[in-house]
Amino acid sequence: MAATDGTMDFMPTTSARLLALLSLLQTRRDWPGALLAERLEVSPRTVRRDVDRLRELGYPIVTFKGPDGGYRLDAGTRLPPLLFDDEQAVALAIGLQTAVTSGAGIEEAAARALNTVRQVMPARLRHRIDTLQVTAVEGPAPRPAPQVGREVIMALSAAVHAREVLRFDYGPQSSPRRAEPHHLVTWGGRWYLVAWDLDREDWRTFRADRITPRAPTGPRFTPRELPGGDVAAFVAGRFRGSDGSGDWPCRGEVILSLPAADVSPYVRDGVVEELGPDRCRLVLSSWSWTGLAAAVGRFDADIEVVGPVELKDAFAHLARRFADASA
Repeated sequence: MAATDGTMDFMPTTSARLLALLSLLQTRRDWPGALLAERLEVSPRTVRRDVDRLRELGYPIVTFKGPDGGYRLDAGTRLPPLLFDDEQAVALAIGLQTAVTSGAGIEEAAARALNTVRQVMPARLRHRIDTLQVTAVEGPAPRPAPQVGREVIMALSAAVHAREVLRFDYGPQSSPRRAEPHHLVTWGGRWYLVAWDLDREDWRTFRADRITPRAPTGPRFTPRELPGGDVAAFVAGRFRGSDGSGDWPCRGEVILSLPAADVSPYVRDGVVEELGPDRCRLVLSSWSWTGLAAAVGRFDADIEVVGPVELKDAFAHLARRFADASA
């Protein structure tokens, strides 16, 4: 419970007490030790011990002598380090780095915030943030996904940062794998590692929740050039079944007996053109022709296929499948 003057009436844990002590030290220049003990409702000995803890974390707290000897948060141009533990520092870095795909126009602000927070953290936590390199790739809406342990994320990111060959188990029954890790990415709520598979001599996208890193890592390597040169386009293309250019492999055109306004809200990557009050043209792409036909078929309307012929064949294939299902 907080008092009206901003201090804590009750300090159930050491961490809460340290935060309260730090808050008090920032409100005035000099704090007599006895007064700090009174405000925190602890003994002067506990205050001395807590001050030592803050110093170990990198906070520049000086002791002044005199009848009312006490403590002062040292002044200067450099802000004191923030009080974060390892998990909080990693969570903050991940949150700010992945903010670039939030769609809220905060990309530049998130980058500045990460840089600002990094500068006021202790050196040990700054190193962990520098090691954590995440690329957020815009994809489908996040969905429930298996959790990835913090240590796995840090191990993968450290290997990417150090450019060291990663040795790992992939899944419960796989043989050990060796790969050159290039990017740690998030896509659709999941974590993936983009790497050059040394045994298969090809680019692979590994799900991070299935990776169990092995220690130690292998030798350093010179990074290969990613196909297309853009990791976001490469990852999006892989999940679309293309060659990594970012384009869907199947693209078709139909005319629907629906107003364009009724179709547009449900089309993310397509193009909707109004042809009349109750007709519209829809150009849509997908990873397969059958998938494209199914995506168009979800609209409750008559469909005229403009092309190509592969899309017409896919509709015929689905029609036979649905007829068999109804029988």
